Amino acid sequence: MKITEQEVRYVAGLAHLQLTEQEVGRMAHDLDEILTHVEKLNEIDTAGVAPMAQVLYQAESNATLRPDTPGATLPNETALANAPLSGSGQFKVPRVIER
Repeated sequence: MKITEQEVRYVAGLAHLQLTEQEVGRMAHDLDEILTHVEKLNEIDTAGVAPMAQVLYQAESNATLRPDTPGATLPNETALANAPLSGSGQFKVPRVIER
């Protein structure tokens, strides 16, 4: 499968990434290699293999979950202490949707 530089630029635009020409070329090559590998994996016959829900070990379905118990929270002043910009007891961030 061949990924074009135009496709890389399109996906980078969707992700709000600014890539240099060198990065666009490298990403096109890397993504092409990844998709080529996935195509090879798709050639493997998995007809007799059961789907796996837990890949680590056989256990109960909730074995890796912990109980959801409330704990102590940070005071507002402590949470905002290292914020680059805060006001009115909240984090202030720059606008991210400007298109």
